[in-house]
Amino acid sequence: MKLNMTLLTDLYQLTMVGGYYLLGKSQQKANFDYFFRKIPEDGGFCVAAGLEQLIEYIENLHFEPEDLDYLRSLNLFSPEVLKFFQNLRFTGDLYAVPEGTLVFPQEPIIRVTGPLAEAQFIETALLNLLNYQTLIATKAARVCIVAGEDPVIEFGVRRAQGPDGGLSASRAAFIGGARATSNLLAGKVFGIPVRGTVAHSWIESFPSELESFRSYAKIYPKNVILLVDTYDTLQSGVPNAIKVGRELRARKEGDLLGVRLDSGDLTFLSREARRLLDEAGFERTRILGSSDLDEWLIESIKKQGAEIDLWGVGTRMVTSYSCPALGGVYKLSAILEDGEMKPKLKVSDDPEKTTNPGIKKVVRFFDEKNFMRGDVLFFEDEILQENQPVRAFHPMLAHVHKTYPPRYRREEILVPIFREGKRVYPLPPLTEIQARTLQNLRYLRPEHKRLQNPHIYHVSLGEKLFQQKQDLIKGAVG
Repeated sequence: MKLNMTLLTDLYQLTMVGGYYLLGKSQQKANFDYFFRKIPEDGGFCVAAGLEQLIEYIENLHFEPEDLDYLRSLNLFSPEVLKFFQNLRFTGDLYAVPEGTLVFPQEPIIRVTGPLAEAQFIETALLNLLNYQTLIATKAARVCIVAGEDPVIEFGVRRAQGPDGGLSASRAAFIGGARATSNLLAGKVFGIPVRGTVAHSWIESFPSELESFRSYAKIYPKNVILLVDTYDTLQSGVPNAIKVGRELRARKEGDLLGVRLDSGDLTFLSREARRLLDEAGFERTRILGSSDLDEWLIESIKKQGAEIDLWGVGTRMVTSYSCPALGGVYKLSAILEDGEMKPKLKVSDDPEKTTNPGIKKVVRFFDEKNFMRGDVLFFEDEILQENQPVRAFHPMLAHVHKTYPPRYRREEILVPIFREGKRVYPLPPLTEIQARTLQNLRYLRPEHKRLQNPHIYHVSLGEKLFQQKQDLIKGAVG
């Protein structure tokens, strides 16, 4: 039986939803935006991920009898509120950027329009599903960018935050560009290619390293990648791997596909291993590097001239070790009052936390070389004239603005997912999502992708939206 995840929410979502119902506000139309304020690790972009799991959550949203029994036991909710919960479903509209799309601070990644109670209720699950997978997909993309043409394999399930963290991380890492995973459950559920051979314990369980290599090669002659750092990488590990490789060739059963380095100075050891392998005629044998790697360490090792062909990245990718959370938020931006949707915003002494009002669309501008040049937020019902330039304003500063010329290609990046509670979006295969990530990264100029001091990608406001925001701020503080 599949676990019903409807109660994957905060208590205050239900106290608010119950309150909306009792006050006659549950059907009041509202709009919420999901966005984040800051890119992790001061990076240049994020990769949207987690939408498919949100879709699954929404499509299966319902309270089981035992859920209602639990809520009843809290002595918070009246029988009429519990009955309202029993019938609660999502009947609104939801727009989102497809997974694998590059996204940036302050722009809606998901836009939810519908009855206030329903739009409010899905907040916690939405944040849980989107924040984590977007964080890990972004981390994986950064790792894969510095790895270049070298394949990256995700090795992180043993250090992930629990079973679901491991499963979600494998999916998100693949979206970010990882070629394979060690996680068999992720392979089964998501169709991600799986890779793996042995751990040090295999080698230690035999009387000698050479015997352990021979035994593995005998059982799996077509998958011989040997872990060579258990005892002495250069004095025994690589030489013993070469011996086994020669024996495989002599028997015509297979070949030495690779050796794996999991400790020590990976630059020095890989260069020496490459020399030994080449001298022995194993020029095609690949060297896999692992051992607490991340994008910073891979970049450094590659600059030092390491001879590593594949990278196994685990802990620091699936936990986003140096930045463990994406600060995504879900904010009310419009609500039905007096027969029309009235823009709303949150005002803060911190300008970054002052939200953008109204029901919005996001238009991405591409130059003649198909590079992304900036995103602009407009009211959803605004019509842009194709042959006219577009003025775009800094979200808070009137004197900071720019103009996008008519020759720039335009693309709305929010697409319909649900209309009146019915899904209208076909779920793409995971390989297609990964391909979108890679294509989006090709559209992003190199200065936005560097690890240190990346160029800022601008998210601006259209003129009408900027003016509306200023008027609402003045009204709120006046």
